[in-house]
Amino acid sequence: MPKSKSKRRRYQPPPRKKPKPSPRWFGALILGCWGVGVISVILNYLSIMPKLGPIGQSPSNGWLFSGLGLIALGFLLATQWR
Repeated sequence: MPKSKSKRRRYQPPPRKKPKPSPRWFGALILGCWGVGVISVILNYLSIMPKLGPIGQSPSNGWLFSGLGLIALGFLLATQWR
């Protein structure tokens, strides 16, 4: 007599391993990137940061892009945090 479909054995792959949790310093790294990025953008617009390039005290694109880059890096790191 043939076996019913519910009684047949089906292949079950082994269960996936749980990923390891992130180290404790990883969260501080994320917050540090965000904090330094925000502070550099704010200080740049307050004309407190030294200008990169010719002499002057206007906001510099270099500090702005580095601050925004640190903020973006913080977001990228936050997606990898477990």
